[in-house]
Amino acid sequence: MDASELLISPIAHMPPARVLDGLSSAQSGVRVSDASHSVVEIVAHMVFWQSWFLERCAGLATPPAVKASLGWPSATPDEWETVREAFLGGLKRALKIALEESASVRRVDPPIEFSPLANYTIADAITHIAIHNSHHLGQIITLRQIMGAWPPPEGSWTW
Repeated sequence: MDASELLISPIAHMPPARVLDGLSSAQSGVRVSDASHSVVEIVAHMVFWQSWFLERCAGLATPPAVKASLGWPSATPDEWETVREAFLGGLKRALKIALEESASVRRVDPPIEFSPLANYTIADAITHIAIHNSHHLGQIITLRQIMGAWPPPEGSWTW
């Protein structure tokens, strides 16, 4: 399985757009008891890091957040559609990059300043995006289930 499949394929997990489908602005802002973040806040966090990795893939020397809390930008239900579209637009950009022939050998340049990621290829960065998104999409599914806002309109797997 390559990075492009991890980004959007229904083989590893439900496609991201479908996980978010049918969620209203109001539902996106619900803070489920004992949950650290609402859906809109989680998606804003995914947008933050997805955009950061895409900037690095484009050769921009954007420094990483100096502390974890900076990777959690504030987001409100009023911003739901904008945040959702930014996330899905970033996925399209990541997919385009993942399909480039040179992605598996071309290094992120300049190298990422965090030593475990310093030798990343473009494909490694796209895989990182996919895995990070997958983690948080699972959280979103759980939050939607708790809120009674699952499955999405087109349905879900039943196993």
